[in-house]
Formats: sequence, C-alpha cells, structure tokens
Amino acid sequence: MARLALTGTRVRDRRLLLGMKQADLARAAGVSPAYINLIEHNRRRVGPDLLAALADALAVEPAALAEGAEGPLFDALREAAATGEAGLQPEIDRAEEFVGRFPGWAGLLAVRQGQVARLTREIAALSDRLAQDPFLSASLHEVLSVVTSLHASSAILAETEDIEPEWRSRFHRNIHADSERLAGASAALVSYLDQERAPETALASPQEEFERWLAGQAYHIAALERAQAPGPASLAEAVSGVAARALAAEYLGRYRADALALPLDRLAGALATHGADPVRLAAELDAPFPLVLRRLACLPPGVCPEGLGLVVCDASGTLVFRRPTAGFALPRFGAACALWPLYEALAQPVTPVFRLIETAGRGAGLRFAAHAWCDRAFPGGYGGPAVARATMLILPAGADGGRGGVGTRVVGSTCRICGEPACVARREPSILG
Repeated sequence: MARLALTGTRVRDRRLLLGMKQADLARAAGVSPAYINLIEHNRRRVGPDLLAALADALAVEPAALAEGAEGPLFDALREAAATGEAGLQPEIDRAEEFVGRFPGWAGLLAVRQGQVARLTREIAALSDRLAQDPFLSASLHEVLSVVTSLHASSAILAETEDIEPEWRSRFHRNIHADSERLAGASAALVSYLDQERAPETALASPQEEFERWLAGQAYHIAALERAQAPGPASLAEAVSGVAARALAAEYLGRYRADALALPLDRLAGALATHGADPVRLAAELDAPFPLVLRRLACLPPGVCPEGLGLVVCDASGTLVFRRPTAGFALPRFGAACALWPLYEALAQPVTPVFRLIETAGRGAGLRFAAHAWCDRAFPGGYGGPAVARATMLILPAGADGGRGGVGTRVVGSTCRICGEPACVARREPSILG
C-alpha cells in the first residue's frame, strides 16, 4: 500500500480544479463513483495501482497525490505519540484518518508538540547549567556574600543610636563599596544569563569557546591536511581567549599528527569502498582503531558521513571534546549517561566496544551505532600515573553497515534530564518525571 497522507483530499482538490465529475474520474480509474467518494473523504486507502490510475486521470504525478506537504505534520504526531504519558496508547495506525477528519486539531497538536519539545530542551539546558556551571555558582556566591555584608552593616546602623561619627562614616563607606560590588556582580550575572539564551553553542567556558570555533570550521582543518602545513599554534591564534587558544593548539597538534598518520585521500577512498564501519576501515587501512575514529570526525563536508558525532572523555568521565549530532543530546556540564558505551570502553582499555543505542525520554526511539575505544598512556614515564582517554563515534544506526546479533541499549543524556523510568544506572531523580 502507498503511504497516504490526505491522498483523498488531494484527489478531490485536483478533480475540482479540473472541473471533473466524480463519475468521470471513477470511469477513468476503473472503480465506482461510490468508491471515489469514500477515497475523497479519506475513508479508503489507495493501493499503488489505483493511485497510478488516479494520477493518470488527473494528469499529475502519483507522488503529488501520495506525498503532499503533510510529512512534518505526521512526524510531529508520531513524536507526540511516542512521548505520551504512561498508560496512554494513541492509535498511530489511524493518524491519517485523524488528520483527514480533523486537520485543524491535528495541526494544533503538532504545534503544541513542537512547543513541548522546545521547552523540554530549554529546561534540560537550564537544569544542566544550574547544577554544574562553575561561573554561575561563583556569581551567585558573590551576590549572596555582598548581600550578607550589606545586611550586617545596615543592621548595625539601624539598631545602634550612639555610633561615633568616625565609625558611622566607616560603615557608610563599607555600604557604598558593597553596593558597587553588588551592582557589578548583578550586571555580570544578568549579562551572562542573557547570553545563555543564545543557541547551544553560546560561550560559557574555554572549552565551549574552542568547540564553537571548531564547529565554525565544520570540524575540518584543510590547512593541516596539506604536506606543507602551518604550525598548529599559528592556526590557534584565530581563537579568542588565552585558555581556549591553548585548548585549540593542543587539539590542532593532535589533528596534524593524525593527518600525517592517515592522509585524507586514503581514508576517503576506503570510505567510498567500505562505508563508515570503523572496524573494516581500520583493517583495510592497517590503521589504529582510535585513529580511524578521530579521522572520521575530521572529514570535510560532503565526505563526512551524515549524522556523525564524536565525544571524548578523560579518566574522570568528563567530556573533554564534543562534536554534536542531531537527535543525540550531549550534556554541556557534569557527567553524561553512565550507560554510554564510552564509559564501557573506559573500563576496559584497548578493547573495541560496539553497541546499538536508542535515545530515551522525549524524542525517544532514535537509534545510533556507537563505536568506542579507550587509550592509556604514561606521559610521566615508567612508574608515573596512567592517563586514560576514551573516544566514542556516533553514527545513525545502519550507516556503518549494521551488525547482526547486537541488542539495543536505551541511553539518555544525563540522569537529571532523562525520563527513562526503569534505568538501572540512575544516579538521581529526573526533573522531567
């Protein structure tokens, strides 16, 4: 059966536009006028053969009758059904009938679903920031400290009548100085919070500043792919902020070393032949697995697999690098979901980890293929501490060719904003219920 999204409505509109009677259309399509009437009221499904006959009679392409512009509307309704309340089971298979009979209500529900999704994202971002942002915590502490000092000084002046003029003047100077501190701290805090109403890439830390710059380059530094490349430090000068520039220089140095170890043309050629499976690519190119993971995330637009994401964490589990991908939320601060394959790899170094993962909470049901690996190094020499770093490549499920016999694991972003009700690894209750 063809997928019908108000096909009957479009058949009727096209017939009326041509000034054709139902009987004439029925005769041309080889069905009865009563059946055409049911189709036009979206009461009957239209098979591929009948759809082709109707399109021929109406002088349009079959796709013009079958597809239309309602795709986003049905997507929104499916998302609303997938994220509904527990115990409610919307009739997804009757979505076409609902849209056909009540297009206004369907459109309103789709708009409300979009608003719910947007507000949920904002709540998640605000909760993440309130819980983990060091700048916000320090700013609030500064405001509270100054308010406490002002309260103490003003209480002494209000409750003590016989203060000597010299001490009264001293208290007045203290109150004036504290009020200036409060005004400055409050202005900085308001400016910072206003800034955070910008998109997800708004500046807040050196790491975010560096990642914003890298996203502006589409994660591909063409200058470092050439045989004669400029120094990473000179390229890092484009990043504002001393700390962010230092992060950029470190990353670009590693980028250059990776580009020399696995040139772009070799990787692009193998990718065209074997697809985005990093295991096959590593075997074909005789390259280390983590190198292939990193290089896949540095391919230029048009060559890079669509929907690719990459995260890197250190031994503490802190995300030290993020290349986001649509549908897979990455926390900006604090710990991520403990069920990520990234942390599974961290617990078993130099062992490749592959998992099919599915997103939890609102927008649930998106599936990804995750490849993870953990390296251990001893930069301090023998007897020094081991430094671990884990990398996870994220691809839409099936983009790497798929792997049979692998179960799907439901994961979230971080516990505070994950609504998965039966998670065995939950650290704290979710604000989303």
